[in-house]
Amino acid sequence: MRLERRRGRGRFAPQITGLGLLALAALTGAYAVAAALMAEPWHGFALTTVAAGAVGAVLVRFGSTRTEPSRRETLIAVLALWAAVPLFGSIPYVVDGGMPWFDAVFESTSGFTATGATMLTDFGAFGNALFLYRAMSQWIGGIGIIVLFIAVFPQLAIAGRQLFAAELPGPSEERLTPRLRNTAGAVLLVYLGLSAAAFVAYLATGIGWLDSAAHAFTTVAAGGFSPEERSFAGLGAAAHWVAIVFMAFAGVNFALQYRALSGRPRVLARDPEFRAYLGIVAAAAAAAAWLLWPDHGTDAVRHGLFNVLSIVTTTGYASLDFGAWEPRQQAVLLLLMFVGGSAGSAAGGIKVIRLLVVAKHTGREVRRALHPRAVLPVRVGGRTVPEEVLRAVTAFLTLYLASFAALTTTLVLAGSDFVTAFTASIATLGNIGPGLGGVGPMESYAGFPNGIKALLTFAMYAGRLEVVAVFVLFTSDGWRLPRRRRTARS
Repeated sequence: MRLERRRGRGRFAPQITGLGLLALAALTGAYAVAAALMAEPWHGFALTTVAAGAVGAVLVRFGSTRTEPSRRETLIAVLALWAAVPLFGSIPYVVDGGMPWFDAVFESTSGFTATGATMLTDFGAFGNALFLYRAMSQWIGGIGIIVLFIAVFPQLAIAGRQLFAAELPGPSEERLTPRLRNTAGAVLLVYLGLSAAAFVAYLATGIGWLDSAAHAFTTVAAGGFSPEERSFAGLGAAAHWVAIVFMAFAGVNFALQYRALSGRPRVLARDPEFRAYLGIVAAAAAAAAWLLWPDHGTDAVRHGLFNVLSIVTTTGYASLDFGAWEPRQQAVLLLLMFVGGSAGSAAGGIKVIRLLVVAKHTGREVRRALHPRAVLPVRVGGRTVPEEVLRAVTAFLTLYLASFAALTTTLVLAGSDFVTAFTASIATLGNIGPGLGGVGPMESYAGFPNGIKALLTFAMYAGRLEVVAVFVLFTSDGWRLPRRRRTARS
């Protein structure tokens, strides 16, 4: 018998992180050239290219994807990638944008997690290239760095299934095609198509091509970084309607959209999450329009629908300063901050499907109080929800709400007023962006001390990775080095 060590254990995360940094280096290299051609600051982009490229090359050289990674290795790869890319991606904000380091890391993380919370107070400090880079970071974050890799890099096909499951949000995802790389490619195709259509639509409203590109990137990504200081408040009604249409698409499962575009439009009507999503948007928009009508007349319909979609899809745009609304008007948006879009969409938040599962599960437990021995399966859309999915949803909600409560309490103890603390916590954890009070849509997060900025940066990171995966960092098993296994060969 001859014993051989399985090679590659523990080297998967360096490979994935290295590839991510190399991709970032290529992106910032292109922006360095573009900024130089536009006679704008470019040294930060160039420095990012050198730093990310060098570290990425070393990690790729050390890493390997030749063996199937364990679940731990897959999670570590996801966690490391989403930490490293925003960290290196903050360099242009420091060098070319003049931001303090804590602010730059916050801004970069907000971009790559498609959150939309900003530290920017002087919009004149950024050039066009930096605004486009800021928007592009959200476009990348919206679809997910790892999904892009599965679609583009064939060498990741071995681990594609695990990565796709770890990256895409929601309690479960269905495969569209037999091969995972084709699945990711199908989702990416929908994303690209929506982005191109949004760009053309914004151009048609009379917005310049740079602003149209930035808004297309951040609308389809449900990100909300606008190059306009007052978001959409300074743009016309036509631009508002374009944003309404594409924010609505951004909040719908991309896999479902692909099926509908592939000749099966009835899947939309049959999908329980899609129906619930439309119902929530319609009811909230009607309530908001009714409350806004005395002040805005017929424009209340547009403003109500725009801001409702902006919050429920976690985009974070604003057609009005909803931070100045009356409390009863703000209450509609506040409730939506705890909803989110559909699973498999660019939106963040809790997700509609989880709320459906919780509602059905709660109803079952109420009925069980009367019939303790009855077999009462939880069904959503005619399908029985497995018990492991119920446990996963329960764990997610427990950690999500506990994290939200801890964040709010910490911010209040640090000196924030309750409204600011409450909404800043849910806006960062839910990847929404703006909140109310001191973090309203026309305000920024720059007023917080550095320690709170770091905490809220971590909240955006945890929210993008759906909390549970991040809590692996706080377990002893999460830090245990993978064992080298021996296999026997005759």
